[in-house]
Amino acid sequence: LHCLAMRILIIIIIIIIFKIFNCDNPKTIDAGQGMVVMTDKNSSAFFLSRSSWSKLGSVSLKHVSVGPAGIWGVDQQNEVYKFVASDFVPTHGLELKQVDAGGQGQVIGVAKSDRIHCLTANKASSIKEIMHWSTSSVTDLLIYISCAPTGCWGVNAQQSIFFTVNLCLQALAATLVIIFTNVLAVNVEVGSDGNVFVVNRLGLLYERTGISDHVPQGTDWKKIEMSVKIKHASYDLGYLWLVTEEGFIVKCTK
Repeated sequence: LHCLAMRILIIIIIIIIFKIFNCDNPKTIDAGQGMVVMTDKNSSAFFLSRSSWSKLGSVSLKHVSVGPAGIWGVDQQNEVYKFVASDFVPTHGLELKQVDAGGQGQVIGVAKSDRIHCLTANKASSIKEIMHWSTSSVTDLLIYISCAPTGCWGVNAQQSIFFTVNLCLQALAATLVIIFTNVLAVNVEVGSDGNVFVVNRLGLLYERTGISDHVPQGTDWKKIEMSVKIKHASYDLGYLWLVTEEGFIVKCTK
């Protein structure tokens, strides 16, 4: 009874402070180009239409991403899909466990081996079914990656955070130049304007501060106080989108 009362109190607090969206067991969320997409625990993909969620395509996907390159996703077998017309179509050529459609039209992906792969903007805009991905020359392995025109941010299996100003535009010759180890991240997301947010293994939310054109990697981390634990985050056009461990999607204004 005490746990139930606490849960109700948390829900009330969330509704009062933030705008909350009801959906069924959200798992991941991604915002870009003014759109918001998400997947649930049943591997169904959705997009936000005003204040309600609508089904996105007919393919079961564990992760979706939206950005200048369009909408991309991966299924439970790590097959990569691109949203074309009204549904997702497979893009045979490489198996990836996560993709990101941010950046400047390119698509970045992480393979099961944690190696980084890239699809240039020209290739990503192609309607061909077979996509020829380039393999990164960097030796660092990542489990998650997020890109913007200002650079790419990634997380490795040791929960360290990596940053590079270039990861596709020059034949993947970039180096992950900065390492941050004091946050222990499980998810990092960078918005199109360069704002960076991180969720750590304890469900705590952090924002990267000090980011500028001259210092795109920023200078420090600022903890954002939340009344609930967070498991996934995304940022676009001044709005921070959060998936809570309670199973809610919350929209915050920066």
